[in-house]
Amino acid sequence: MAEIVNLRQKRKQAARAAARKSADENAARFGQTKAERTLRKAQDDQSQRRLDGHRRDSAPDDQA
Repeated sequence: MAEIVNLRQKRKQAARAAARKSADENAARFGQTKAERTLRKAQDDQSQRRLDGHRRDSAPDDQA
């Protein structure tokens, strides 16, 4: 005897699986936790401040 299958439930399961797969792909591509984002921004800001602190003032062209 064959097993009875509810097609509506199968369609919903397939849609959930597709959405889950899409979400996993997006998380792998773009995903960062908020802590990772704030840490990255703090590191970028600190490196920019260090770079600006080591910058030499250039002399105007008519004085050089």
